[in-house]
Amino acid sequence: MGLLGPLEGRIMRAIWAGDVIEPFVVRSLQAVAPELAYTTLMTTLNRLAEKGVLTMQRVPEQRAHRYRAAGTPEQFLTQASRAQASQMLDRFGDAALVAFAARLDELNPAQRERLRKLVDDG
Repeated sequence: MGLLGPLEGRIMRAIWAGDVIEPFVVRSLQAVAPELAYTTLMTTLNRLAEKGVLTMQRVPEQRAHRYRAAGTPEQFLTQASRAQASQMLDRFGDAALVAFAARLDELNPAQRERLRKLVDDG
């Protein structure tokens, strides 16, 4: 969750935990975080939608929007880690690949097998 801000992470944990029934509107989230202003929640939800963590759909004939998680926590982590790895490669080129390869050499057999399964599944 370190890829999200503290409030964004708190909101997504509540959504992924099922504390908010999807799809939801801002007021639904206020039940989970009553100490936060409506506008604070609305702004944060819009930012999460801009980041692709939430989907947003306008409620017909209203100014409100309905939100839902764009994926599971695992899908978010997979997508975010791929983006971070890509940024590392763009920034450091072959040096990043060498660093990743060095880390692979440090894995024990169980970790290597887990990694192989993750690659096969992803």
